[in-house]
Amino acid sequence: MRDLTYPPIILAAKTAFRALGQRIRLSGTEHVPRSGGVLLAYNHIGYVDFVYGGLAANPSGRKVRFMAKRELFDHTWTGPLMRSLHHIEVDRGEGQSSLRTAVEYLRAGEAVGIFPEATISRSMELKEFKSGTMRIAAEAGVPVVPVILWGTQRMMTKDHPKDFSRGKTIQISVGAPLHPTGADPAAETAQLRSVMAEMLEQAIASYPAEEQPPGSWWLPASYGGSAPTPEQALELDAAEKRERAARRAARAKPTK
Repeated sequence: MRDLTYPPIILAAKTAFRALGQRIRLSGTEHVPRSGGVLLAYNHIGYVDFVYGGLAANPSGRKVRFMAKRELFDHTWTGPLMRSLHHIEVDRGEGQSSLRTAVEYLRAGEAVGIFPEATISRSMELKEFKSGTMRIAAEAGVPVVPVILWGTQRMMTKDHPKDFSRGKTIQISVGAPLHPTGADPAAETAQLRSVMAEMLEQAIASYPAEEQPPGSWWLPASYGGSAPTPEQALELDAAEKRERAARRAARAKPTK
């Protein structure tokens, strides 16, 4: 694929990271192969996850094509950018098309990024995983490389104001590849989630203590933070879905 936009975007992003005085801590990047199709599976805690997620493959010289919701492609400003970066549009109402596109990318030797939780986790812990990640990788015959992000939620996430103040640590941990066969997608998905849960625990434990004191809103309740519990997060997610549905119904209602 021709990448006229991606290189300057990467340069601009790295410049912004330095301007914000951020400490980017990378580990395990050697697990990302330098060539051939690979599916990178990320946890999802904030709106800027895809911006930082690409750094996991940067030391290997790879550009990640993220699977992202259709709304980003429909937007006046972000749409042309997303298409120029060759990201993959995901229509939640018709997901098969995006799955086929992801498989095609992977078979062509691309690095594809996916969020198995599908949506941002308000609890900052892992939500339930969709089985599409392991099914896509098995069909394409490529490895799945788990990636954990931590610290990105502090800048921009659900239910909290944006905070791009200086000096934040961003942790990106890359795990050893998994090789799904597709024989049991449910079991393979459970394995991926288990691996990523352990990686998340390690990321939280190794994050600078002075940056996440007890009671921090970006810290899971199970770690002494004030983020919603997974159960509370589910209730908030359900309320959000109802509100979106009501807005769509209101827009679709014919005017007299």
